[in-house]
Amino acid sequence: MTQRSPSAASLSQAMETEYARRIALATPTDTARGLFFNGVLSAVITFGGEPALKQCHARLNDKRFERRFIDFSSYPVSDFLRLSLAASQILTSQLGSPETTQRRLGMQATRDFLSSMAGRTVLLLSGDSPKRLLDKIPNAYRSAVSYGERTVTMMGDKAARVAFSRDFMLPHYNEGVLSAVLESVNARNPRVLSRATGPMDSEYELAWD
Repeated sequence: MTQRSPSAASLSQAMETEYARRIALATPTDTARGLFFNGVLSAVITFGGEPALKQCHARLNDKRFERRFIDFSSYPVSDFLRLSLAASQILTSQLGSPETTQRRLGMQATRDFLSSMAGRTVLLLSGDSPKRLLDKIPNAYRSAVSYGERTVTMMGDKAARVAFSRDFMLPHYNEGVLSAVLESVNARNPRVLSRATGPMDSEYELAWD
């Protein structure tokens, strides 16, 4: 087993603490679609195989996570956070760092949504335009989760700022979400930088060539 450096261990602890804080803030009305749960489980298998999936189930110790979720049914976001945390703990050794793991999970979530019927409709209406697709982010989120607000401000032809308020996912996860959004319309050299603006608020600077 590879020995992680103290800095890597401290980053993992910070991630776990942040997940625990957000789980504690979730209410019964805060929900996410089942396809995102299935995407996390799929990512675990993709990056770690069946042994990693078994480790994830053992860490959760909850039979509800051992079945397939109904893609467009809504489930408590607190459960999604628990699943994402367990997956992150299992996959970080394969993917290199907690931040990279969060980004990969966010990218997987976006790809799963965009491959659904609702997501394909969004892509069809957007054509190959990053701007048109980014403009649809607030409504797409409203169809996928019950919590928070997102706003998009174009900062030029090839740049935008996306603000998330009362969002339960970690900023690096959302970086992955937004990177996958840009990649889905073949934006060249997409770049996403995040900064926290509040306990559950964050902003993202997007740019592409």
